[in-house]
Amino acid sequence: MTVMTLARMVEKAQFASRPATRRADASRFVRTAAVVVACAASVIATGCASLAPPTPIEPTAGTSVEHYRGRFSVRYEQNGEARNTYGNFDWQQNGESATVQLLDPLGQTQAIVRENPRSASLELPGKAPLTGSRLEDVMHDALGFALPVGGLRYWLRMQSAPGSQASIERDPQTQRPTHLKQDGWTIDYQAYFDGTPLRVKRVDLSRDIDGSPLAVRLVIDE
Repeated sequence: MTVMTLARMVEKAQFASRPATRRADASRFVRTAAVVVACAASVIATGCASLAPPTPIEPTAGTSVEHYRGRFSVRYEQNGEARNTYGNFDWQQNGESATVQLLDPLGQTQAIVRENPRSASLELPGKAPLTGSRLEDVMHDALGFALPVGGLRYWLRMQSAPGSQASIERDPQTQRPTHLKQDGWTIDYQAYFDGTPLRVKRVDLSRDIDGSPLAVRLVIDE
């Protein structure tokens, strides 16, 4: 008996035992649980394809490594269909170089993004690294969406990126940035950590190109 077959049997039992008003919620819960169980079973039995974590970035002379860990979610359109993905991220940057590790909810590394002024690359499980001059093109072709890593290097510091025009709005009382617009992106600073120095805790990014919306949420845990 497969995991999914067992899940369907459990779902039928849930329907029989719950009032009609709660059946829809029960169905959604059981389907979600079935997916998690199936993934977990696959990991235990065969191991899901994943990547080894990237080597930590070493600081260069006179600079320090900035490190962010947290959760991400992405809503985008692909071939006219709405899609979403979510997971965890580990972000390291030193100067103009950045390495971003994207992990699925089970903690498996599913993509490693590297960018510097000279090149960009994307590593995926079981595939040769994809390279190109523009990271956003490489990511979009492979994943269906692209994170603005080059801009985020500055936006996570609550600064505009050099080389293009930007506008920043601030809270009139705290002077904390609330909105930043640059290169077609709208960056909304939703929450900050307490204390000093000022650090962003949650940021929402959105962009709409030729009627294809893209929304990204980053929640920084540390």
